[in-house]
Amino acid sequence: MDMKKRITLELRNRSPAEIVELVVDNSRSADGEVEGLTDEFTQLEFLSVVNVGLSSLAKLPSLPKLRKLELSDNNLSGSLESLAQKCPNLTYLNLSGNKIKELSTLEALQNLKSLQSLDLFNCEITSLEDYRESVFELLPQVTYLDGFDQEDNEAPDSEADDEDEDGEDRAGPTGDYGEEDDEEEDEDGSEGREEDYEDEDDYAEEEEEQQGAQGQKRKRDVDDEGEEDDDDEDN
Repeated sequence: MDMKKRITLELRNRSPAEIVELVVDNSRSADGEVEGLTDEFTQLEFLSVVNVGLSSLAKLPSLPKLRKLELSDNNLSGSLESLAQKCPNLTYLNLSGNKIKELSTLEALQNLKSLQSLDLFNCEITSLEDYRESVFELLPQVTYLDGFDQEDNEAPDSEADDEDEDGEDRAGPTGDYGEEDDEEEDEDGSEGREEDYEDEDDYAEEEEEQQGAQGQKRKRDVDDEGEEDDDDEDN
């Protein structure tokens, strides 16, 4: 399916201005350009365009609210200048699996002042000597490169952060799971209480038996004392 048609399907009769997240992975770009995206996607914050055959970002529209951009497994080798122009508020950029070879190609990202995380896995640039040190020096605003900071501390889970930030928008499936859990808890609880009641009944019966036995023992003791008294009087 071509990229333009895929975007139309993803809209699901909504206007572009209503879309906050858009995923068009594995669709096809006929000429290696971005197709179907327009300036009308004013609220778009997350865009994933993985493995669509992109070789250029020249036709990327202005996306002022875009924070996260997935561009892995395409054919991009340069021309990253448009990212700073069209997506100035990017915080996360994934360029893994593209044809980026030279450090100079990344100079265009210096104008992405909010960029915190950059992924370049499986790009030729990663084989350069002092690759990590050079990228951190070139892009001082970047905290995490390929998932780790300069001290090799792993980046926090972005999905968990998104769930915390967006709440219901990124929440998991909803339904009757809570009610079922409550029912199971009620059943477990009632079973536990029934067992408690049975234990209490058993305990009460045992206590009554013990009290009865003690009563009979006391009665026998009294009777024995009475017999002893009678014997003394006879003597």
